[in-house]
Formats: sequence, C-alpha cells, structure tokens
Amino acid sequence: MSAPDTGEGGDAGPSKDQAYLARGPELAVALGLVLLALLVIVDSLRVGIGWADDGPRSGYFPFFIGLILLAAGGFIAVSTLFTWRGSTAVFARRHELLPVFAMLIPMVVYVLAMVWLGIYLPSAVLIAYFMRRHGKFAWPSTLAVSAGVPLAFFLVFEKWFLVPLPKGPIEVMLGF
Repeated sequence: MSAPDTGEGGDAGPSKDQAYLARGPELAVALGLVLLALLVIVDSLRVGIGWADDGPRSGYFPFFIGLILLAAGGFIAVSTLFTWRGSTAVFARRHELLPVFAMLIPMVVYVLAMVWLGIYLPSAVLIAYFMRRHGKFAWPSTLAVSAGVPLAFFLVFEKWFLVPLPKGPIEVMLGF
C-alpha cells in the first residue's frame, strides 16, 4: 500500500501519521471473496446442486450463495481496478492500525496455541491477557473470569452437550 501526501504541514518526508490508501485492502477483500465463492461453488457442485426426491440436495442453496459472493467480489474487484489511479480514499492512518494489531496478534497466537495446547488453557490465558492489558481489571476478577469461562465451556460442551472440544496435554494428564 502506498502512502499519499496528506497535505498536512507541507513536509515532503514520511510523517508519523502515515496514511494507507483504501484501494489495496479493497482489492484484497474482493479477491478473498472471489476465492471463497469459488470454494463454495466447487464444493456445492461436488455434493450436488439439483433436486432429489425429498427436496433440494445439500449443495443447492450454498451454490447460489456462492454465485452471489462471486458476483459481489468480482464487482468490487473490477470497480477497484477501474478507479485505481484516481483513488485517494484513505483506508487507515498508522495510529488507527496500532489498536487493530494489538488485538490481532494475541488472537493469532491464541489460534496457533490451540493446535498444541487445546482450547481451554489458551482461552484462559487470552481472557486474562485482554482483561489485564486492555480492560485494566484487578487480578481477582481476571483470575475468576479467565478460569471460569473455560470451565463453563468444558461443562456445557463436554458434559452437557457431549461435544468434544480440542484438548491439549494438560487435559490428557487429567484424564479427559
């Protein structure tokens, strides 16, 4: 993404409040929608999009949703490309992106940690981190909520609904 001259201060050098144009993210989202649409359409064709004796096959409705997504993503991509040179709309300024990454990076770490540690321990750590770092909650509240939420999920999903969630080495050591 390129940084436009914001016209503030007349300084030709890079500013601390650098702006990023919207056209790059718009094109990326449009292409992402197109790829998602193609995935939905191909999988719908695989399972069948016609009518069976008892009604529509399982790919019937997703197929048409995929077509709508494909049309929307294609329209956005083509519109963005046609107005590429003249577009000066600002997507975000640097200081606006910092809070986004303050949330995104811990979430990515959380998802990666779930692969090896299951869902319960990373969830407790993530909740505690957000409560302390961003919510400024006291330790007693943080510990109670960060332990209570995964415990509640365990009881509801594993014991009540009998739906197993990803488990890590700690749950295995405890016999679950």
